[in-house]
Amino acid sequence: MEVVIAPGPDGVADLAAGIIARAVSTLDAPVIGLATGSSPLPTYERLIALHLAGLSFAHASAVTLDEYVGLADGHPEAYRAVIGRELVDHIDLPVERLHSPDVHAADLAAACSAYDRTVVDLGVDVQLLGIGSDGHIGFNEPGSSLSSRTRVKTLTDQTRADNARFFDSLDEVPRHVVTQGLGTISEARHLVMLATGESKARPIAEMIEGPVSASCPASALQFHPHVTVLIDDDAAHELVHADHYRETYRHKPSWQQL
Repeated sequence: MEVVIAPGPDGVADLAAGIIARAVSTLDAPVIGLATGSSPLPTYERLIALHLAGLSFAHASAVTLDEYVGLADGHPEAYRAVIGRELVDHIDLPVERLHSPDVHAADLAAACSAYDRTVVDLGVDVQLLGIGSDGHIGFNEPGSSLSSRTRVKTLTDQTRADNARFFDSLDEVPRHVVTQGLGTISEARHLVMLATGESKARPIAEMIEGPVSASCPASALQFHPHVTVLIDDDAAHELVHADHYRETYRHKPSWQQL
């Protein structure tokens, strides 16, 4: 796991966009895993700017991490709609190659299994991730199996409260979701975690320096061979070894720099 402490949220977004841009510009058929929430939005802004400057996504595919169950088709806070509004509608990625779980299927369990196969068969090259205040990634809440697959999950009151800012009221936040499991997410070749702000300091410290435990689902990333954690100073302030991470990144060979 590589931990990079960037100079503020803008630095985090610049580095994340650079990782994705390199994958898109160098791979024949790149597959990018997209996340929602507030953390990746500055990264998406930079990817749109790079597209306007000439970066093409026409040969790429994308997958979403999760989706609410129970929202009306076309609801503005459905994650497929959010990804479209914040990124895909502004670049040349073909809409038919934006993959998301079918949360309106009559057999939701079968739809989860089908989406899991789609994600694995495509092979995600770079997966963006955020982290929740309780250490969840995707919607894998504390207690999730570290080898879990795509499935229906019930959201905790804390996660619903965290997401209520995107809705008119807490009552409108769905109770159920479909999410890629921790095992599914871990099959991506490169995981890129984004976190900024003091509210993310505790879960980031538990993920990086704490024990691997279902109590902090993001700690499963410690087992992955290629994880890049991009955080700002505020999100890093509970890390015991923050100075070590800064020093090792500062002195990396130039060809290893992000």
